[in-house]
Amino acid sequence: MAQPLQSINLVAPAFKGVNTEDSPLAQDPSFADVADNAVIDKRGRIAARKGLETLSNSTYDLGTDYVHSIHEFFDEEGNVEIFSFANKRILSGVHVFVNKTPLGYTVAENDWRSVNFNNAAYFFQRGQEPLVYTDADGLRTFGTATGTTTPAYLWCNEAAAAYGRLWVVDSNEGAQIIYWSDLLIGTDFTGGSSGSIDISKAWPDGSDSVVGIAAHNSLLIVFGKHSIVVYEGADSPATMAIADTVPGVGCIDRNSIQHIGTDILFLDDTGLRSFGRTIQEKSMPISDLSGNIKTEFIETLVNRQGPVATIYSPENTFYLVSFPSNNLTYCFDLKGKTENGSYRVTRWPSSDFFSFETIRSGELLVGNNKGLSIYSGYSDNGDPYRFRYYSPGLTFGDPSKLKILKKLRPTIVGANSATVFIYWAYDFNSTFRSQAYTVGNQDPAFYNISEFNIGEFTGGTLISRRAVNATGDGSVITIGLEADINGFALSLQEINVLALIGKTL
Repeated sequence: MAQPLQSINLVAPAFKGVNTEDSPLAQDPSFADVADNAVIDKRGRIAARKGLETLSNSTYDLGTDYVHSIHEFFDEEGNVEIFSFANKRILSGVHVFVNKTPLGYTVAENDWRSVNFNNAAYFFQRGQEPLVYTDADGLRTFGTATGTTTPAYLWCNEAAAAYGRLWVVDSNEGAQIIYWSDLLIGTDFTGGSSGSIDISKAWPDGSDSVVGIAAHNSLLIVFGKHSIVVYEGADSPATMAIADTVPGVGCIDRNSIQHIGTDILFLDDTGLRSFGRTIQEKSMPISDLSGNIKTEFIETLVNRQGPVATIYSPENTFYLVSFPSNNLTYCFDLKGKTENGSYRVTRWPSSDFFSFETIRSGELLVGNNKGLSIYSGYSDNGDPYRFRYYSPGLTFGDPSKLKILKKLRPTIVGANSATVFIYWAYDFNSTFRSQAYTVGNQDPAFYNISEFNIGEFTGGTLISRRAVNATGDGSVITIGLEADINGFALSLQEINVLALIGKTL
């Protein structure tokens, strides 16, 4: 005999992000099977990400290419310059690009490492003579800046500015010797207190090669492909010594290394890692932060073509990993972790997020084939994008009993005038049934601006609780919600499910 109609609430669905690792039947309903073009907002709700607002009004110098990387230069005098790297050119400007590539200088690739150091910007790329930019002298090669021939060992692929010096490594001559400049002189690698260190004998597994370097808490962290070496006393490099080594964990792309304040994130061939320092134990535990999508994420890493692009945005509290060749971005929410120590994650598919730079104003610049955009608003350069949420398989505590859906009532915040599509399916069937409705439009009316009975007084936030009739039955239910985001934010607060719980199957 069927039970009375039951009301089941999915409160804050997907606030733990996507989970593709656990069994669909054993999954917490707070996870999602799909969370596309979404973020976890400050209230713990799944919400539509922000969009892109185009800044560039001239893309002549881009040709058919896209902006591969962005760099903001600033000096003590307040001079600011935004550099973009695309179409084998070095471009300057935001709204209109100006080609700043030095005359006669041939750029082979677009994979530059850019750092600011002592009122100058330095640009490195394997097989290229390094470049230096100052506001007074513009962009020049090292040889022009120093008046001498640039030695081949400085034609490096990786660089970092730390402890009053410029550190470089990974040239055509090999990736075993790290060079540092004289104190406060980023172009001098032969005089004063400049020097080098051969790391070939320090690798814990016997051999490796340097991919990236980073500075943290007076330490120099050297990332190899398969291992990590940590030097202490790097503020006095002539006497620095090995403090720790980590075998079996390395960095697959120097572009993935991001400082997040108290920690460093990077990509290993097994996923996203953090390198946190435990002061009391003088040790550095390694943790896997992409465990909820581990298999999928590793497959994406293995099949990637070309470098990745990453950014840490303190204003948005997320770490983005973009795979331009796949047209896919993963958004790792850094506000909290799930029970297994992984960050909450959502996907941004088919989106023009190809490169990033967080500038001093706190805004997030995004590079794509339209030039430069800013992460803002709720459309992608004037075009809508699709927000998608799908739950894991829901059994409501008893997978053996039949469920007969009657109504689905999502609580949606925002989404003015959007058409919302509600989907449901039974027993992991890939064919979904659906209903659609249009959210009303609500503009805030304020006291003494709109007259009584003409403008409705609201708090300025639209909340929709429209119910749709559902059909069919099964033991496991999957619920989905999709909407095109075109000008207004959307957050999913909860989904109320009205269902009959039937007999045991």
